Amino acid sequence: MSRVQLALRVADLDASIAFYTKLFGAEPAKLRDGYANFAIAEPPLKLVLIQGAEGEPTVMDHLGVEVDTTEQVSAATTRLADAGLATVEENDTTCCYAVQDKVWVHGPGAEPWEVYVVKADAEQLPRDEGSACCLPAGAEALELQPAAGGCC
Repeated sequence: MSRVQLALRVADLDASIAFYTKLFGAEPAKLRDGYANFAIAEPPLKLVLIQGAEGEPTVMDHLGVEVDTTEQVSAATTRLADAGLATVEENDTTCCYAVQDKVWVHGPGAEPWEVYVVKADAEQLPRDEGSACCLPAGAEALELQPAAGGCC
């Protein structure tokens, strides 16, 4: 089963966990120091919460599509490259407390997207605590700005 991932950097991890537990009616699937993720069945969503700076607003860290196999990551890599998108591949990388194979692309607003498979659990979060969760070296998280005039 594929599902979309939304990774948020939040100032108050405990309050965010409480909010999203109520919003989705589900407990976190994984809790670690400064990190939580929810594996929501309906709608299919992997929600990742990463401890950010105290007092700062919540920002998008990165987006993703979780797939079931390394072969699906490879197929996505080929499809994205064939479509003319610049790709960055990472295999057996450790981030978000998991060992993963993944491919990265950026949307037109520089928003980072990953297609990834979780291969195993890990005891480590990102490779660099000062950067966005698991972006390749040199990539920056993109802060979401509200749409002009309000919602949607």
